[in-house]
Amino acid sequence: MMSFMINIVLYQPEIPQNTGNIARMCVANDLTLHLIKPLGFEISDKYLKRSALDYWEFLDLKIYENWGDFLEQNKDANFWLLTTKSKKIFWDIKFKENDFLVFGPETRGLPEELLKANHDRAITVPMRSKNSRSLNLASTTQTVFYEAYRQLSHHDRV
Repeated sequence: MMSFMINIVLYQPEIPQNTGNIARMCVANDLTLHLIKPLGFEISDKYLKRSALDYWEFLDLKIYENWGDFLEQNKDANFWLLTTKSKKIFWDIKFKENDFLVFGPETRGLPEELLKANHDRAITVPMRSKNSRSLNLASTTQTVFYEAYRQLSHHDRV
């Protein structure tokens, strides 16, 4: 199996079950999970731990006080901002080793000023129906990660 790193970043996540589900995916794929405060739950939350099952102890977790703290500690980060407010589809991106996939909070997404300042880094998961505002955070995270995985490991078989 090819060894590579993709970083999953949750900006102010609100729902512990989503974060737990994403943490489980991170453990299963040897990924680092980055959480940017404020969090909508406590790390000790039983719903978070239940969603992550017994994988939480194996999670490579980094927590930041805010977006500035995240940038300060990851100065050379090549990041992609996931949003419904972009026309650039995630599968058209050429992902690279050590990319950071940044996902916003469930109820409001990433801040408008962050998206405007980094419009060339904003990508989306397309939705065909006009009857939906967004997809589930955990599902979207997995969808985008596995495309990056496919691109970075296309010559190897698991």
